[in-house]
Amino acid sequence: MLKVDPHPDYPSEDGRYLRGNDFSPVAVAIILNCDGDKIPPELESLVRAGIETGAALSGTVQTENIGFEKIVCNIVANPNIRYLIVGGPESMGHLTGEALKALIQHGVDDKKRIIDTDAPHPFLFNLSMEMIERFRNQLSVIDLQFEGDPDLIRKAVWSCYQESPVEFRSYSLYDPGAYSETPLSGKLTWRITQPWAEILDDKEREAKRKAQELMKKLKARSKKKQEKKS
Repeated sequence: MLKVDPHPDYPSEDGRYLRGNDFSPVAVAIILNCDGDKIPPELESLVRAGIETGAALSGTVQTENIGFEKIVCNIVANPNIRYLIVGGPESMGHLTGEALKALIQHGVDDKKRIIDTDAPHPFLFNLSMEMIERFRNQLSVIDLQFEGDPDLIRKAVWSCYQESPVEFRSYSLYDPGAYSETPLSGKLTWRITQPWAEILDDKEREAKRKAQELMKKLKARSKKKQEKKS
């Protein structure tokens, strides 16, 4: 089967993950429902199970915006990754698992909002539409969310390596080889760190621009008054 070298930038975005075999067909994303410095041993064991069995990348994800954007960037830079195993609990504040599966299944609308999710801030403003669609086309999701058994993660990763299809749960898994298109440079195009505060249409953007110009004029006028007084 065909394997290719990842993009030279791979993996371009940092995060809470381990890097394994670059030619592996699978990555593992464990949903995190606590602070990053308080990851419980049971979630760490799921991450380790993925990387020890041969995943390309295995780590945790907490947010349904910047967290997803980093995953997308890293995966589109490596066409060998064809599956994403989603495991761990749900993050009730972010609905991360629901949103991640909705992204792969439904994509985003023209405002880059993930379709069919109740997550509070599911916007991927920092990604190009090309990267989002490439991510969706390149991957199949293996849903093991709410499963806490590391052996299940190991079995799923092993199944993705097989040359001929094997049955795993309701999935027929095997390694199809690298995705047919060249790796994409997995860099975020720009950095919006508060996607819930981003303006969503041209009318609102224009109103924001005028407000910013007005604030600039008022500040300049205030500065001149202060200079005259001094």
